[in-house]
Amino acid sequence: MKELFDKLSADCSRITTKRYSTSFSLGIYFLNKKLRNPIYSIYGFVRLADEIVDSFHEFDKAFLLNKFKNDCFEAIEQGISLNPVLNSFQQVVNAYNIDKELIDLFLQSMEMDLNQNQYTPEKYDQYILGSAQVVGLMCLRVFTEGDERLYGELKDSAMKLGSAFQKVNFLRDLKADYNTLSRTYFPNVDLEKFSNLEKKLIEQDIENEFKAALLGIKQLPSSSRNGVYLAYIYYKELFNKIKNTTAEKVMSKRIRISNSHKFGLMCDSIIRFRMNVI
Repeated sequence: MKELFDKLSADCSRITTKRYSTSFSLGIYFLNKKLRNPIYSIYGFVRLADEIVDSFHEFDKAFLLNKFKNDCFEAIEQGISLNPVLNSFQQVVNAYNIDKELIDLFLQSMEMDLNQNQYTPEKYDQYILGSAQVVGLMCLRVFTEGDERLYGELKDSAMKLGSAFQKVNFLRDLKADYNTLSRTYFPNVDLEKFSNLEKKLIEQDIENEFKAALLGIKQLPSSSRNGVYLAYIYYKELFNKIKNTTAEKVMSKRIRISNSHKFGLMCDSIIRFRMNVI
């Protein structure tokens, strides 16, 4: 009867994704149906780890994260976990041959959030690799469905897309990260004196990554291209809104895209794909 538990596990990862991220949920909906649960499972895993380091302030975060890490690798080894999100994640890892090194790098970045408040350029690159780029590679394993040649060709673009998404998140959450969590991700930037010039330099880096990522999105199989492009469009729109906001305002409020605007982006994405104009 494990099939029933596996279905429950997949449902838990799907609910986790929908509860925490409207934008990613929309993108996943536009994937081929066979790819949706695997991507929900990856997001659910990533979300739980992130919640441990970002939200559970009244608990021993280091203990919880270490337990989560041990439970994760045990689930992959045993092919089961009583944690439904980890159970669904281990299924994806084993079915799509996701490299355990990617998982380890991700969890190392989460560990950095427990103690690291300011980042050197080297630590920043290490954090981006683990927190974002390897997640892009996990998803790419699902999207390419065992095609090693295509995976190799799109690997760099997937990493660039994950990096761009993460850096946009950093800009969006600048106020909360700094004021609530005492974190400064961008190296050599004093957020007490955050300027439009510093903001523009960060944005140029993100712009370059978006351009490189789009080239890869165009080469994705049709089963995943539309959903990934929709996520790209959402983040690009959020990025453009941040670009048109001063450094002072970015430090004072969280920039958002309304749900109605997200729906409009979804419709635009569908039209662009049908007209083949991406």
